Amino acid sequence: MSSNSIILDKSLQFAARIVKLHKYLIKEKKESVISKQIIRSGTSIGANANEAIYGSSKADFIAKLQISLKETVETEYWLRLLMLSDYITEKEGLSLLDDCLEIKRILISTLNTAKNNNK
Repeated sequence: MSSNSIILDKSLQFAARIVKLHKYLIKEKKESVISKQIIRSGTSIGANANEAIYGSSKADFIAKLQISLKETVETEYWLRLLMLSDYITEKEGLSLLDDCLEIKRILISTLNTAKNNNK
């Protein structure tokens, strides 16, 4: 399995978890501000990774993956905030955070490889 399909699969699964989190925050916690932020950033990771894979050039690939990485970092922030503000339990938060950090590591590795191969 290539790193491209790994990032696409993992980011899609993560996005589905973020959608469920958003629904939970809206319905159960009556929280709408952070939930809007995290659904935007958490689902954007995979959307930009998909665009990168099917980009028009190596530079486009790198640029889209950079955006995906930025969205991952933002999602990490919102997850930490949700835990600190007691909207989600530590167990729930850490499970999502582990997935987010794994995606972040894959993106960093893929970007480093792409940049080194672009020299």
